[in-house]
Amino acid sequence: MSQVSDSRWSRILDHVRLHHRSVVRDWFDALGPAQLVNGVLEISADDLEQVRYLSEYCRAAFAEAAQAVTDRLVTVAFTAAPVSEDVTEFDVPESEATLNPHYRFEHFVTGPCNRMAHAACVAVGDSPGRAYNPLFIHGGVGLGKTHLMQAVCHRLRDAAVPLKIMYLSCEVFANHFLDAVEGGAMYRFRHRYRHVDALVIDDVQLLAERERSQEEFFHTFNSLYQTQKQIILTSDNAPRDIPSLEERLVSRFNWGLVARLDPPCLETRMAILRSKAKLRCITLPEDAAFQIAGKVDANIRELEGALLRVQATSQEYGGRIDSAVVEEALSDKPASTTRPITLHDILALVSTRYDVKPSEIYGRKRSRSIALPRQICMFVAREITSLSLEEVGTFLGGRDHTTVLHACRTIAEQRKVSADLDNALDEIVHTLKHA
Repeated sequence: MSQVSDSRWSRILDHVRLHHRSVVRDWFDALGPAQLVNGVLEISADDLEQVRYLSEYCRAAFAEAAQAVTDRLVTVAFTAAPVSEDVTEFDVPESEATLNPHYRFEHFVTGPCNRMAHAACVAVGDSPGRAYNPLFIHGGVGLGKTHLMQAVCHRLRDAAVPLKIMYLSCEVFANHFLDAVEGGAMYRFRHRYRHVDALVIDDVQLLAERERSQEEFFHTFNSLYQTQKQIILTSDNAPRDIPSLEERLVSRFNWGLVARLDPPCLETRMAILRSKAKLRCITLPEDAAFQIAGKVDANIRELEGALLRVQATSQEYGGRIDSAVVEEALSDKPASTTRPITLHDILALVSTRYDVKPSEIYGRKRSRSIALPRQICMFVAREITSLSLEEVGTFLGGRDHTTVLHACRTIAEQRKVSADLDNALDEIVHTLKHA
């Protein structure tokens, strides 16, 4: 056992802050003291909630920093300072880090496509556990499911007596369950998920094909429902249309209100564009909003992407936005290479950049060092090829379309907060298109 000096520990923290800004929190200054035991760097945090955050989001960052500073192959472990017997990790409020500050009800544009779902979410925010329980929202990608879920979480958190909220994706729930089974920590897992005021889970369709996770979720659902705790779920499909979902879960999901989100109509798309433009301080003429809304009718995310392309193009014309600028920004441009980009091209470039073997990306390992390049392969494939989710998943180790869809969403969200990842993706795409 060796003590890590103050100077080395400071360099480790500096490395994390410099290279992994998206995961850094103010309370990192209080971490430590640290010691190195048998190749494991032990890092002490104030409480178990901090340990949970560090374990889920920061393990790779600290391991990379420790190896860079010590020039040794080390791993990291996080421990909490001792607490009294009557205080557990479940007494710590849910972190606000996962909530987007803009995803509130006042920033959500309503229309015929989403009015019922919006009204139901407002009612749940005002009367959790009593208005609609469970509340099940379903619809295609980019139609506002996450916005509504987080708006409810904001409302519950801002209440006079803030409620304890557990908000996460279905995949995280399943991974927590598997970790608890493997680590013999099922009591702590059940206590954690069954002693909350609101359980909010995104992409619940990912329970499909996971029999043991479905079994545990069934009992968690029953426990919360019987104690009148609020349950909110989202999915790409209605409960009945989720493949391989147990009938008893389908039945329970239908106990409350099932609300569908449809693609927005022209008027709603224009209203959304005006709202997004206002948030970004963009002066958007009405005829330009009409033109963009007429060209982009798939979902809200594509609308926002179109608005950003128009804004970027307008900079070349002194900030002017008119019909010609919109047309140029949204016109289809020919590919920069005549040879189509293949999945083999993407796999070769990503595996080389992240120093992993293609066979590891195909494989089943879930470590951060393997999972990230695997998800990047899926994201880039969907961005620059016309291949379907199923085709990408089949090529990358026989994974199903929901895994690919989750990977694309994860990378899209992470690149918003990580300049390093955003730059890496731009470089990868540029290299592939100009090879």
